[in-house]
Amino acid sequence: MKRVLVGGISGTGKTTLARELAERLGLPFHEMDALYHGPNWTKIPSFEDDVAAIAAQDAWVFDSMGYSEVRELVWSRADTVVWLDLSRPVVLRRVLARSFDRAWNRRETFNGNTEGFRDWLDPEHPVQWSMRAYSERRRQLAAMFADPQHAHLRKVHLRTAAQAQRWLDVVAPA
Repeated sequence: MKRVLVGGISGTGKTTLARELAERLGLPFHEMDALYHGPNWTKIPSFEDDVAAIAAQDAWVFDSMGYSEVRELVWSRADTVVWLDLSRPVVLRRVLARSFDRAWNRRETFNGNTEGFRDWLDPEHPVQWSMRAYSERRRQLAAMFADPQHAHLRKVHLRTAAQAQRWLDVVAPA
């Protein structure tokens, strides 16, 4: 396991799991949103090139199933895809807690961006987006897991945080 994607909807714990997995395995960790979002939430022009350069390397962990522009590239280069498929109530609780913390404390996410409570009104804000896109993202990941084009991948489908922790402890003991 040297090239790993950790996918799921916002709020599942992708970044936390991916970062911990990378640390335990001694692999480079890359936060897909930090590669995508520049200042003021604008797309970084070199996004596709940056992801392609990382994907060409022998070892990495991404915390994403991949933005549409790079999805097939990272899936074709990965050797393992982990799907964090937590329930909608768990996702909602987590994304609300994370967004509240970021807004209340004006915590920077990446590239100088912050969230405010007014941002929650934006349909693309993680709180709204994760609930609206929850079912569609599950369908997308299920289809990609079943696609024969991705038969080369080791596929791991985790449905609870406890299951994710057990898997992590088995494949990469602390």
